[in-house]
Amino acid sequence: MGRHVAGDAPEMDRLVDEACSGIGRDVGSLRIPRLAGVVLGGGYGRGEGGVMFGDWGTGKNACRLSNDLDFFAITEDGVPEAETIAAVGEALKPVSENWTEKLGVDVDFAVKTPWRLRHDQERVMVQELVHGYFDVCGEKGEALFAGIERREPSAFPWMEAARLLMNRGMGLLLARERGMGDGDRGTADFVARNINKCILGAGDAILVSRGLYRWRAEDRAAAFAANGGDGLYARAVEWKFRPGAEPVCDWESARERWLDAWAKVYAVGDGDFGRSLRNAARWLARRRTLGEVWTFGQDPVVRVLRGVGRCVRERRHLPPSLRRDWEIFN
Repeated sequence: MGRHVAGDAPEMDRLVDEACSGIGRDVGSLRIPRLAGVVLGGGYGRGEGGVMFGDWGTGKNACRLSNDLDFFAITEDGVPEAETIAAVGEALKPVSENWTEKLGVDVDFAVKTPWRLRHDQERVMVQELVHGYFDVCGEKGEALFAGIERREPSAFPWMEAARLLMNRGMGLLLARERGMGDGDRGTADFVARNINKCILGAGDAILVSRGLYRWRAEDRAAAFAANGGDGLYARAVEWKFRPGAEPVCDWESARERWLDAWAKVYAVGDGDFGRSLRNAARWLARRRTLGEVWTFGQDPVVRVLRGVGRCVRERRHLPPSLRRDWEIFN
């Protein structure tokens, strides 16, 4: 395993290293107010990035990056959240656009305040970040994440399983919408990636709900197999590291896998699903509507997940209102 990519592709490790150095210089030269530091997260930040092999008209077997580069820009502590995130995000746009063009994959910056990271420290995304990142510029991650408690991977709350299902179910619906027409290669890639993410997300949701989640993808595949799972999850892990032209399974198979995970996760969930006046207030404040009365007060993630579930189960088209709900509460 390399520093950034899974498997043996030293040229891709060097490419990511060089990109991080260049991006660090570019960000540093901007002297962005309230920005404390930048780290590389995601797969490439924790040594699980994907590499795609092919000739691409070169006449020889070549490789290239296959995933987005997900950078996290961490602000100073105690700053106004919405105002700071908007200002830092806008300042980073030229860097994102420049390096996206250079590398041929999306270079994204997620701007986070230390308060938001502490507030969300029970989420899979935050814990995976603090357990696997690569320093780029400014303060080191050790200082940036000092206020976040490191959790055991087996200790995530049930709601994180629901969040995984919500996001991967939405990805499955988006893949269906994009794939229904005569798509180009980009559409085919989008569909294949979201099918693969659905297989992985469904398996991860089951592992989270049972306290069996693990940090490394290979370890999750082993845990999934040891607890009655078949080999599709392991094949999806391999596809994530080395994407191919064809998806790991078809859309209908991914749909069945997602629905199976939905049933298994709900079977171990809290019957109230986070029902509280606080969650009711969150929904009202963000959506300006009661929504379905029988779900009133449930955690917004669960409410959105129910809508996603209906669309997946009944093969419905994705309503604009449901997509908006997901964008707000994702």
